[in-house]
This record gives sequence, structure tokens and C-alpha cells, in this order.
Amino acid sequence: MDKVVSIHQPEHLPWLGYFHKMAACDLYVILDSVQFEKHYFQNRNKIKDANSPAGWTWITVPVRTRQRSDQLICEVTIQNEIRTWRSKSFRTIQQNYGRAPHFGSMQPFLQETYEERSWDRLIDLNLHLIEYFRKVLEIQTPTIRSSELGIKTSRTQLLLDICRATEASTYLSGPSGRDYLEVEQFRRAGINVVFHEFVHPVYDQGGDRFISHLSTIDLVANYGPESRGVLLGG
Repeated sequence: MDKVVSIHQPEHLPWLGYFHKMAACDLYVILDSVQFEKHYFQNRNKIKDANSPAGWTWITVPVRTRQRSDQLICEVTIQNEIRTWRSKSFRTIQQNYGRAPHFGSMQPFLQETYEERSWDRLIDLNLHLIEYFRKVLEIQTPTIRSSELGIKTSRTQLLLDICRATEASTYLSGPSGRDYLEVEQFRRAGINVVFHEFVHPVYDQGGDRFISHLSTIDLVANYGPESRGVLLGG
């Protein structure tokens, strides 16, 4: 029986393609045992902002990176001495989605997450948010963290070793894997490689122009329980 495994780093407020790939596999490995990458999506993501010329703005979690260039994602801690980041994040989301049809159902969770709870590690915050959107999108795919597997290799070998440890017969890679993945190594190990293709859906955002590649907050705030159908239709 074919077992499709996908592997991806834990993002903050991930975009739709993140969850589309999760829904397309049998096991989703959250890659938290690799080096944290600054200025990427591990501690930030985009939401709609009608007052911005680009139509979007960042929601960013401040993290400690000074003299920690080699820290793993699972080790990254939040700069909670910047006391305003939590309330600023929630207010920015609320200001931009407060009038969206289904924001009311999200608001208690987001307010509790950003304003009422205290987070030390980025991974815990990210997984809390990912789990919420998994439930809203009704994604049943089980997840596991790579840090739980104890694998110490890197690059293609790391991905291959994770696939072996999870008994994958097919590895579902992101499309960027075409640029770096050594596919022949998987083939020699008897593991098929498939590249995930996601066509971003166009839906009503309540504005005059559509902005793609935003956080999943955007879809859920506008479509609520219908979000899964929009996502999988993409």
C-alpha cells in the first residue's frame, strides 16, 4: 500500500499551499530540526492590508537570532521583552479582517493566542496556530515533528532518512525541490518522488483586487466552514 509522506518547516500563520500539501499526504512531517532561516516564513507571514500599496502587510514574531546563527527551528525563542508584539499582531489582524464575514468565529482564538497566552518558543506558537487551521480545514492527516525522530543528517540525505524512518513509499516534495533534491537517491532507495503542484484559488476577499499567497487567515475569515472546499478546489 502506497504511503505518501511530505516534509515541511513549521511556518507562522501558513499560506494555503502549506495546508493543501498536508491534505494531499498520509503523514506530514514538521521539519523543526533544521537551521532557522531569518527573513523567511518561519516567524512571519502576510495578511491583507487595504491601506498598503501592495495590498498586504507582515505579521512578524520577534525572535532571538543574535549570535545564534546555527540554532535549530525547535530551539528558537521569542523576544518577549518586546512587550508590544503580541497585542500589535492581534490588532493588525483585527483591523484588517474585523469586517470579514467569518472573522467573529476566529477572533476569540486569535485573541487568546496573541494577547492572553505567553509563548517562549516559536515552535510552540506555530504548532498551536497550525493545529487550529488544520481543524478548521478538516485535515485529518497525522503529523510528527522531525526532532522526535533523532535523525542528524542534512539536505537530501535528511529528507531521505525521514522517509525511511516513516516507511514512506512516496515522498511529496514542494515544487522548489526540483532545484535541490537529488531524486536519484530516493529512487535507489525504492521511494518515488512526486512534486506538489498547487493552483492558488481566487475567491472573494471583500475588495476590488485579489491578493494571493496570504496567510490562511484570509480564506478562513472570508469563508469560514466553506474554506476546505475552496482550498481543495485549488
